[in-house]
Amino acid sequence: MPVNSENLNGSSFKQKRYNPTETPVSVTRKKWNIQWIKTDMDKPFLIIVITLLVFGVVMMFSASYAWGLHDYGDGYYYAKKQIIAAVAGIVVMYFVTHLDYHMYQNTKLAYLFFIFTWVLNLFTAFKGREVAGARRWITIGIEFQPSELLKVAIIIIFAYIISMNYTKFTKKWTYSIVPFAIIIALCAMTLVLQRHMSGVLIIGMIGLSLMFAGGVPRKNFWAFVGVCAGAGIMLLLFRSIINGDLGYISDRIQSWRDPSSDIKNSTYQTWQSLLAIGSGGIFGLGFGESKQKFLYLSESQNDFVFSIICEELGLIGAIIVMLLFALFVFRGFYIAANSPDKFGMILSAGITIQIGLQALLNIAVATNSFPNTGISLPFFSYGGTALMIQLIEMGMVLSVSRQSKTME
Repeated sequence: MPVNSENLNGSSFKQKRYNPTETPVSVTRKKWNIQWIKTDMDKPFLIIVITLLVFGVVMMFSASYAWGLHDYGDGYYYAKKQIIAAVAGIVVMYFVTHLDYHMYQNTKLAYLFFIFTWVLNLFTAFKGREVAGARRWITIGIEFQPSELLKVAIIIIFAYIISMNYTKFTKKWTYSIVPFAIIIALCAMTLVLQRHMSGVLIIGMIGLSLMFAGGVPRKNFWAFVGVCAGAGIMLLLFRSIINGDLGYISDRIQSWRDPSSDIKNSTYQTWQSLLAIGSGGIFGLGFGESKQKFLYLSESQNDFVFSIICEELGLIGAIIVMLLFALFVFRGFYIAANSPDKFGMILSAGITIQIGLQALLNIAVATNSFPNTGISLPFFSYGGTALMIQLIEMGMVLSVSRQSKTME
């Protein structure tokens, strides 16, 4: 529905859908339809993001010190690379905040970006670097996971489709289901080929959440959820039988049900994570005083950085981390709810859901509330390209906030 917004001079405009012939609030036109927004961004959201970033880099440094010495003879190795990525990411984020987010609503850009990232993920499935039987990484100048880009691509393409067709959702199910089903199926196919089941889970949940928020009729939506659940189970079993790794799934389930059942092999990582969390108590052992990070807990700088936070900062530190992410989600949804149009709402809500969902699943895995799926903790886990992509996404949300009612 059209929403009235006020510009800096007090004049109002109505915007139902982006029209490239119209000029949004305080916009200076540039070439290639790129527009420079001059209004203020949402400062509470920015403060939360910077707090998460600084806190995350500090804790990642502590969690990675021993592994840096072991792997590269330099305890600061992971921290230095993460700091460089953080600084570069902040610069890019600031630039993105000034770009009018409607540029992502361009038909060619939305579809071409999705196709590019999908092809890149398909290439990774066959030519990527193999680690423990999975191909999730690719090297193009730098090493990164293309699935991180795919998360951004699916948010943009869903936001575009919903903003252009949501008025037709109640007329035909072909508008409200078919395009989303095709996109989710294509993403799932490439990620299954990579043996990246956590990626399938996250992208599937992002897609379904955006369909729900976008106004897909509830009857169609829940029927589609049921189909997706059934298809996911069938696909998982089929892939496991074909690859002969059905035991891989059973090991993960067994590790979740009883982390002490095989602490020397299949449940080792989960057991070490729980030891780290339990030894921290209420106030923790103190910053830098973790014992499990000294090569006992693998991936302590990555998927299990939350366990080190609990060990060093205790229950208090864990609550602070969860509270920060809760504030992030609350403010992100606040920006989405006050967006001047449907596209901005879905874009900012999608990014907020992605970060919040990853944080929730990562913490659940670390505490053995969910089977181990290899999901990183946003802003905290090691990964330069992933961190930069996350900060670019934060720039997109802040760009929406520059034109939202939150700044009136």
